[in-house]
Amino acid sequence: MKKNHWLARLTALLLVSFMLLTATAMASGAGSSNDPLVTLSYLNSKFLPELLGKVDEKIAARDKQLTDRLAGQGQPGNGESFTVVALSNGQTLYGDVGCEVMLRVGGAVCVASSTPGLIDATSGGTLDNGAALAKNHLYMMTISERGVRATAGTTKLLVRGGYTLG
Repeated sequence: MKKNHWLARLTALLLVSFMLLTATAMASGAGSSNDPLVTLSYLNSKFLPELLGKVDEKIAARDKQLTDRLAGQGQPGNGESFTVVALSNGQTLYGDVGCEVMLRVGGAVCVASSTPGLIDATSGGTLDNGAALAKNHLYMMTISERGVRATAGTTKLLVRGGYTLG
């Protein structure tokens, strides 16, 4: 029977020790902001939602930036994308240096006061004043005061870069 008495004492000692440790931990402020111990419930209920919220904010900001960039496609001078520009017969489009144009519908000729007028990026050649643009060729204005004059009733160009209509 002595063996059972020893087991009862050990169990009582462990129970008292556990209660003292629990009381000490509660008195020291366990679970407060001063305690560096992080619990799973804190991670699931506070940290993870805050982190996901910040990620959602970043994604929304990037999405808005991309949407704004795509929405700006139809504005003259937008250097990132092509804009469809319709010209009537005799109307001239003057491009800024670096402006690119591609004839899609109708007809057009180069307008330039000196040579070269336009650079034909498709063929690697040049186009002088009065020469006709080929459809679906990409032309670039590398000198100021260069342009394209419509020679058909309806002329449509794809334009990338700054330009003015005259």
